[in-house]
Amino acid sequence: MSAIQTADEETLERVRDLPPSAKLVAKVLEYNGTLTQSEIAEETLLPARTVRYALTRLEDEDVVNSRFSFTDARKRLYTLAIDA
Repeated sequence: MSAIQTADEETLERVRDLPPSAKLVAKVLEYNGTLTQSEIAEETLLPARTVRYALTRLEDEDVVNSRFSFTDARKRLYTLAIDA
């Protein structure tokens, strides 16, 4: 099973009007699957504050899902919400 998932049309439509940082975060999650906030910042080369803002915008649009990490409850794991 590949970590790469493709976004459906509805997800793409919800991302279309978001800031470029949110689009980049969504694309990174699409290619990498599940990542922590710090991993997203590392992959995108965006500041942590920008990543937090992008994730908030994506969560408001129901584009990403988040859950607590089982290995470190202080961290949250983010995945792209794709309707299968």
